[in-house]
Amino acid sequence: MGNSLKVIVAFVPFNKCQKYLLEDLEEMPVDKMVDLSGRQLRRLPLHICSFRELVKLYLSDNNLNHLPPELEQLQNLQILALDFNNFKALPLVVCTLKQLCILYLGNNKLCSLPLELRLLQNLKTLWIESNCLQYLPEVVCELSLLRTLHAGSNALRTLPPQLQCLQELRTIWLSGNLLSEFPPVLLDMPFLEVIDVDRNSIRFFPSLAHLPGLKLVIYDRNPCRNAPKVAKGVRRVGRWSEETPEPRKRSGAVIDITLDEKPLLPPAAKAEPE
Repeated sequence: MGNSLKVIVAFVPFNKCQKYLLEDLEEMPVDKMVDLSGRQLRRLPLHICSFRELVKLYLSDNNLNHLPPELEQLQNLQILALDFNNFKALPLVVCTLKQLCILYLGNNKLCSLPLELRLLQNLKTLWIESNCLQYLPEVVCELSLLRTLHAGSNALRTLPPQLQCLQELRTIWLSGNLLSEFPPVLLDMPFLEVIDVDRNSIRFFPSLAHLPGLKLVIYDRNPCRNAPKVAKGVRRVGRWSEETPEPRKRSGAVIDITLDEKPLLPPAAKAEPE
């Protein structure tokens, strides 16, 4: 169905038009997954909430800004994708879905997250990139099983010290924020495997050589004067990484390597988040 036609139909509330949008999705699929991404929906069809055995629900790339309270019936839901919508606040009904393991909230208009998010104690992956967050909500630090946090492309200037309580956290993506220094709390998280601080305003990197779990650090496109020191075998992606030497001190002066002298980074330098 063409997108222009979907837009027209989405504004018409009649059941027949909604049925046309949903392409006769009247019974729960055998694979327990419903994908309504890119349907130009302005509201979630209520009959979806009757699929009580549903495990995966993808609502990405629509025009949603609220969810019905009936969503609470989906207590077996493990994956919920709400990215690329118009949410200015996370609907509290999402926080009642206590089996959620993966929650996609990227590319909305969120400025905060509710305290009720702490109820999602099975959450392992949280995507909150490309929102309006000026600080990382401390409630995120209460998600004890969280392994992957994607908070890139916001307006973060620092991270809360409570983040070190997330001892299951392995991957943190912070690219495209407003960090002026490397977040000190990350230095106290030896279990981290991937740290991405690409596209920030960090001028100096402390040593990361003491982090035994670290496998990859991405620090490219920062106005830094040094590369972070890392342990043997840890991959660095950025200026003066393995591919180029760091500036050398000579008679007390630092000799810079210009961008023209920097070789191209290898393709697919950035690992795909979990």
